[in-house]
Amino acid sequence: MSSSRKLSTDEVDALMAGLQSGVISTEGNIGPEAEVRPFVFGSDDLSLLGDYYALRLINERFARLARSTFLPMLRIQPRISSFPPEVKTFDEYCSSIDGFMSLNTSRIEELKGMLLTVLHPSFISVLTNSYYGGEISVDQNNRTEFTATEERVIEIISNGLNDALEVSWRDLMPINLREQGREVNPQFASFVDGSDLVIICSFVVQLPDIDAATFDIIYPLQTLKPIASQLRSRVQSDVIDDDLTWRDRLEKAVLDIPLHVTARLSEPTVQMPKLLNMNVGDTMPISVSEGIELLVEGTEIFEGEIGEIAGQSAVNLTKRIEKIQDEN
Repeated sequence: MSSSRKLSTDEVDALMAGLQSGVISTEGNIGPEAEVRPFVFGSDDLSLLGDYYALRLINERFARLARSTFLPMLRIQPRISSFPPEVKTFDEYCSSIDGFMSLNTSRIEELKGMLLTVLHPSFISVLTNSYYGGEISVDQNNRTEFTATEERVIEIISNGLNDALEVSWRDLMPINLREQGREVNPQFASFVDGSDLVIICSFVVQLPDIDAATFDIIYPLQTLKPIASQLRSRVQSDVIDDDLTWRDRLEKAVLDIPLHVTARLSEPTVQMPKLLNMNVGDTMPISVSEGIELLVEGTEIFEGEIGEIAGQSAVNLTKRIEKIQDEN
């Protein structure tokens, strides 16, 4: 029987026929002499293997937030996508990955359980080369250990991903992640027993000019079991996400807007006949007060006085003009 414990086609057909006729058929491969075992629906722990809708939402939010972790290293804004959660035994998962990986274990304090972050060494190599000024390229050399520099990059990534996970889980429940340790061989990772079921959340990172990289976040099924009903619910966030990258770009764009500044010395009044009769060389008398007004896009902002800096005329700001808005 597979680890997912799905019904076979014959079993599904028998159940459907029984629901329609009220009698469970024993034809086919099920004979009268077959042993019948009692079963109560809902009593099996594997009933938790439903569509974790809330977990998918958490993963999608995490994929957006995780970009800020890789941005300083790749110097580009990578596109990260999430795959639907998959359930396997830990042994089955270990058999599908290489024997040399970056395995980072963290403890979820609120759930009294663990999670595992799995990074491929080629992805670590790409991040390290790019972080220290190199090109984004894949190292084809087979290795069995990480360098001290790569270990530091792994630490930065692990901390950044844990921070992103804490924010992503915040709308469902607050969690705090505490790093437990690192390992490079799945067989030596103190995570769960090989026969235990785990929920695998995979993410793909799009990289320029090379194949996409992947990393996994793994939860033991028993860790998420207490909140299984919440994870299957269609949770909606009541908290507005802070997209720091978007906010920073917006702030920078606003601060880059050029504004026209005018220093107003005087504002004389001239009658129309005199203005029409004026010629080049005529003099117009004006009265200059002690201070001048500084206007930004036609709006009075400051009062100041004429000064000089390094041989150039300047305006010394002496007072901010407070505008009183009339209430309609």
